[in-house]
Amino acid sequence: MVSQAFEAKAEAVNKLPTTPSNEELLELYGLYKQATVGDNDKPRPSGFNFKDKYKWDAWDKVKGMSQEDAEQKYIALVESLEQKYA
Repeated sequence: MVSQAFEAKAEAVNKLPTTPSNEELLELYGLYKQATVGDNDKPRPSGFNFKDKYKWDAWDKVKGMSQEDAEQKYIALVESLEQKYA
């Protein structure tokens, strides 16, 4: 179960005046999935499916991190992006 602060930051990231870089978006995705689902246990998409492969890699990169830690890192990342893109 994610916190209200996490849910608020998940909404806030969609309201940033500037879209974060692809690297930042992938990091957000990986932390979000880790916080809400837990470890990635899905098979890696084929090499021709670039978008899904990058998203899978971003999620797999944080494998083993607790959902609570992923939530805190997600919140901190969104806060830094709010500062950067405000």
